[in-house]
Amino acid sequence: MANQEIYVRGASDTEARGPFTMEQLVSLVEAGQITAETYFYDAATEQWLLISSSQQMKSLLWPEKKKMGFKQKEFKVVNEDKANSDTPITVQQFLAAAEGKTEDTKDKMDKSVMMMNAALWGTRSAAAISLLSAATLILPGIDDVIALDLPKIALRPLMFLGAVDVVIGMLLLLGVISLYPFVRFRAAFGLGCMGFLFMTQGQVTPMIAVAAGSVGLYFCTIFLSYIPLAVAALMGLGGIIMLATLSYS
Repeated sequence: MANQEIYVRGASDTEARGPFTMEQLVSLVEAGQITAETYFYDAATEQWLLISSSQQMKSLLWPEKKKMGFKQKEFKVVNEDKANSDTPITVQQFLAAAEGKTEDTKDKMDKSVMMMNAALWGTRSAAAISLLSAATLILPGIDDVIALDLPKIALRPLMFLGAVDVVIGMLLLLGVISLYPFVRFRAAFGLGCMGFLFMTQGQVTPMIAVAAGSVGLYFCTIFLSYIPLAVAALMGLGGIIMLATLSYS
């Protein structure tokens, strides 16, 4: 029937319309010009039949549309053992889980937290090295400073570097980490200036002490891991303490 040419007419029509192909009839159905109460000429029986009386015609003109839907997915509890447990979840456990601190991870420290703590200790170590360096450079001439003997102070240029170390140390204790580039410059300058001064005087031990203190100060502003930071801090403090011992001996 799909390939036949079909005539149709209404109940009150005196003349038939057609012939139409099945595709044309479908278009007429969509346009509302053909309904289930329209007659069509059945060539097999040579009779006019209602479209509603022919299951074949109805299926061709009004094909059943497949219903769209979503297949319901089976819900599974992720932690089935705990879900079936009689112990209720507390607010503290809920908040801890939101922060990633569950029973499985409570013994593992967040790497970012470790880095922040290491950076904090690096700042404190750099401050301690700077203040100790300031004391080492200023105290030998503290009497001249108290007496405001400018000619004698001018003969001790390292005292000015000590004054800079005081400012650096205080700012680092206040947490001014934006000072790090200047601290690194101070470490490099101290290594170059004081190292060259002691080298020209043939003082190897003070030169090594200055090198250790400067390198330690520099890397205290770089490392974000505890072990390298501890090595840098001990190197810096040890170098400055050695320099102070040599200065007062």
